Amino acid sequence: MEESYVSHRNRLWLYLLVGLVIFYLVVPMLIVIPVSFSSTTAMTFPPRGWSLRWYEAFFGEAKWIGSVWVSLRVAFCTMIVTTLAGVAAAYGLHQSGFRLSETIRATLISPLAVPSILIAVGMFFVYARIGGLLNTTLGLVLGHSVVAMPFVILTMSAGFSSFDMSQEMVARSLGANRFKAFMTVTLPQVKFSVATAMLLSFLVSFDELIISLMIASGPMSTLSRVTFATLRDDVDPTLAAVSTLMLVVTSVPPLLLHLYASRARKRSGRDDG
Repeated sequence: MEESYVSHRNRLWLYLLVGLVIFYLVVPMLIVIPVSFSSTTAMTFPPRGWSLRWYEAFFGEAKWIGSVWVSLRVAFCTMIVTTLAGVAAAYGLHQSGFRLSETIRATLISPLAVPSILIAVGMFFVYARIGGLLNTTLGLVLGHSVVAMPFVILTMSAGFSSFDMSQEMVARSLGANRFKAFMTVTLPQVKFSVATAMLLSFLVSFDELIISLMIASGPMSTLSRVTFATLRDDVDPTLAAVSTLMLVVTSVPPLLLHLYASRARKRSGRDDG
C-alpha cells in the first residue's frame, strides 16, 4: 500500500497554526526580558532606556538573595527525596505483579488532579497539629515532594516501560543480587529518564508558590513567595529581572539536557550501526 504524501504547501495552514500557538505561548514570557533592562521605575514596554539597575537591586537586597538560597536548598533536597523515592516506587510498580499496582500508581500521581490550594491547606493543618514543621526546610521539602513526586513517577514509568527487563534478569541469573543488577544494568540504560525526573522535580519545587505561601514566611520565604508578595505590594522592574532569571533557570537546563540526550542517542546509534 502506497503511503500518501502531503506537500509542504498543503500543510502551510498547519505551520501557521503551530506558529501562532508558539507565538501566543512564548512571546508573553519573553517580554519581561527587555523590561528587566529598563532604566525607568515603571514597567513599560518597550523600555525608554536601558540599564542594569534592576539586576543590581535584585542582587543588592537581602530579601531576594535570601529567598534564592531558600528556593535552591529546598529544590535540591526535594529533588533528592523525590528521585530516590520515585525511582524506587516506579521500579517496584513496574516489576510487581500485585493486582493493586495500578491503583497505587494512580494514588501516587493523584496530586496532579488535586488543586494545589487544597493540598496546601491540608498540609497547613497537619503541620500545625504536628508542630515543628511550619517555616522549616523540612516542612517545605515534604510539601514540595507531594507535588513533585507525580512527575518522577510518570517519567520513570515511561523509562522502565521502554527498557527490556530481561537484561536485568540475565544479570541476576549470573549471580548479581537485585540491587547490583539494577545499579549496573538497568540504571545506566534509563539514566536519561532519571536525569529528566530529577530536573522536573527540581523545577517544580523551585516554581512552587501555593504551598510555600501556606507553610512558610519570613526568613524561610522562597523566591516565588517573595515575588508574589512584591507583586502584590509594590510593582517595579525588579520583578521583571527576577522573572528573567527564573526563566533562565527553568528553560536553559531542560534545553541542555535535551541537546545532550539527543547527541548521546545519535552517538549510540552510530556505534550500533
